[in-house]
Amino acid sequence: MTFPALVLPGIGGSGPDHWQSHWERTDPDMSRFAPSDWDRPELADWCEALDRAVAALDRPPILVAHSLACLLVAHWAASRATPVAGAMLVAVPDPFEPAFPDEARSFAQVPEQPLRFPSLIVASANDPYGTLDYSKRRAGQWGSRLIVLGPLGHINAGSNLGDWPEGRVILTSFRAEIEGNGA
Repeated sequence: MTFPALVLPGIGGSGPDHWQSHWERTDPDMSRFAPSDWDRPELADWCEALDRAVAALDRPPILVAHSLACLLVAHWAASRATPVAGAMLVAVPDPFEPAFPDEARSFAQVPEQPLRFPSLIVASANDPYGTLDYSKRRAGQWGSRLIVLGPLGHINAGSNLGDWPEGRVILTSFRAEIEGNGA
């Protein structure tokens, strides 16, 4: 069984040049969650949007989160029992870094307990929104496997990754691992 992928963009909604948008356009097993406001995120609204998106699928998805949506996954997983197959968390931001957007403060008190599903964090060596040490700490707290890439910035459209083939390989491998474990 192939698990569907649910795309969870960060603040701003991952525009047309973002790898998430490329993937969604070319993969019929991907859909995107839709909060009320991409630019003024509220944790409760984003959690409800994630509830709706997961409920609309016919089987538990793999969450493919970028940036602020990685923090959403931790909050949501700590407060819901809804089944998901796993989560690929790309470019986890540190809410206490100066670059973290003020409009996303409702996400700042991030749960530290292990996620209740398989997860992996994909981190860049030079992410301006979260240090490698922060990603390592979160991976330890959440029970996530950590994949450290080279200097890719925030692993977003500004990183000029296009379709980001390396990320697709990571997702494909993660999906196969989950499916192989009978999740």
